[in-house]
Parts: sequence; C-alpha cells; structure tokens
Amino acid sequence: MKDFLAVGDYSPEALQEMLDLAVELKKERQSGGNKPVLEGKTLAMIFQKPSLRTRVSFDMGMRQLGGDAIYLSPAEIGLGKRESVADVARVVSGYVEGIMARVFDHAHVVELAEYASVPVINGLSDYNHPCQALADAFTIYEEYGTLKDINVSYVGDGNNVAVSLMQICAKLGANFTIGNPEGFDMPAAAIEEGQKFAAESGSTITMVTDPLEAVKDADAIYTDVWTSMGQEEEAAKRAAVFPPYQVNQELVAAAKDKTIVLHCLPAHRGDEITDKVADGPHSRLFPQAHNRMHAQKALLVKLMA
Repeated sequence: MKDFLAVGDYSPEALQEMLDLAVELKKERQSGGNKPVLEGKTLAMIFQKPSLRTRVSFDMGMRQLGGDAIYLSPAEIGLGKRESVADVARVVSGYVEGIMARVFDHAHVVELAEYASVPVINGLSDYNHPCQALADAFTIYEEYGTLKDINVSYVGDGNNVAVSLMQICAKLGANFTIGNPEGFDMPAAAIEEGQKFAAESGSTITMVTDPLEAVKDADAIYTDVWTSMGQEEEAAKRAAVFPPYQVNQELVAAAKDKTIVLHCLPAHRGDEITDKVADGPHSRLFPQAHNRMHAQKALLVKLMA
C-alpha cells in the first residue's frame, strides 16, 4: 500500500487485514496504550473543509502511535490557487512522512498522490470518503464478527459517503441496499464499479426509491445529512424531497429487531434522523465515531510504519 484514495483500490484481503489490525490496536489502546510504532514520524493534515472527527481522530491516532501531526488550514495552503497541487505535494513531502487531505475536488487528492513522495490519505473528497467507510466496516465487524452476508441499508442522498460504504460492503461480502429519491443517485460509474466488486464477493447491490423497502431485513441502517458541504444552495430543494427518508422509529421497526443505526456525523437531528433513534438502543453513532481513530490507526501503521 502506498496511498489510500479509494476503498476500491484494495483487495478484500487487504481491507480485512486493516479491520483485524484495527481490532488489535483498539484492544492494545484499552489495555494501557499503543506501541510507539510511528515514533519520529509526522503526518501533515491538509484541510479545505472543516472537520471535527477527521482532524481529532487523525491527530490523536498519530499521537497514540508515538508520532505527530500538523494541521494545515485552507488559508495556509490554497490548493490549486495560491500554489499548484503538484508543488504542494512536492514541498510537503520533504517535511513529513505522510499526508492526509480533506478536499472538495477529488482530482486534487489524486494529484497530491501522483506528485507526493510519501503516502497520501484521502480524508474526504466530493466523490468518496474511504476513511469513513473503514470505520463503518469496523463498527459492523465489531457488532457481527463479519461483513459476509450482512445486510447494510443506506437511506438518503447517494453522496460520497454512500459511494465508499457501497464499495467496502461489496468488497467484503455484505449486501448493500440504497434507498434514495429519484435524481439523487450515486454516480453511474461508482455503481458499475460496486456491482463488479459485489459479483466477485458474491454479495448484492440493490437500488430502490422506497425507504421502507430499502431497510427490510437490514442488519444495519445508515444515513447522512441531506445537504452536504458545498451544496448549500440546494438546501431548500433537498429539504422538500428528503423527509420521507428520515430514519425514525417507524423506519427502524421495518428492519430486523436487532438492527443497528449508523451515521457518519455531524447529524442534523430532526431532519435525516430523530433524537429517539440517534440516542436509542439501536444507535451506534458514537462508537462508530470513536472507531474512526482506531480504523485510521490501522491505516497509518500500514502506510507509515
């Protein structure tokens, strides 16, 4: 592994190895602390979009592994504006042992990886969110001991989070269903790629518009905000379309009795998810958020140790 730009770039075996390593590192941390396997190494964190979970989980992950992290704000970098992406990659590579970038344009993180001489991690782009998917899979793995034949249902916008969740489910043998309004589908190329991965693992990908149909037999229900960063001008339009896709008690009752509910956060409570579900017995929202750090520590060890 040189970079981590998309879940689809890696074999099921490599992804499973990362999940198993995340289990080990989490147990190690809870038993007194992680070994300083990244001592003397630094991760540069480039942010075009604000973040709570991505920033803190990567920062603390590096610290717990004995390394360090540097936060670089949009004003300090200006990817492709103040300085070319290629030049940023070349310069920063000379200072640190790894780069994590949270960007708008997916092409920027791809270009960073092309010109950097150190590993580059996609902390989020407008196309996908592979680090989130790794934490999602880890959370499901902790709950059920496997992803094989687990039914994962995503309800809402076919956005970057949905793309990476679909990919990791398909790679690891989970059945993925998305229920979204017409016109809010995942990109066609992403769906085609996901179907290829599903065919290889023996899982299924199903696309429906009825949210109740989507969660039938679900072992895990997943949702995200209706309007992502950069889509603010569409907020009113989306607010009129998405209410039937709210994850509420009625929707959860249509799934399996022991279904778990996931959300990448931040949540707009009262919109895509209700308080009763977010804080209820089916919710795994906060263990899932905490698992960002443990899953990413596995990734950091694979790339930088």
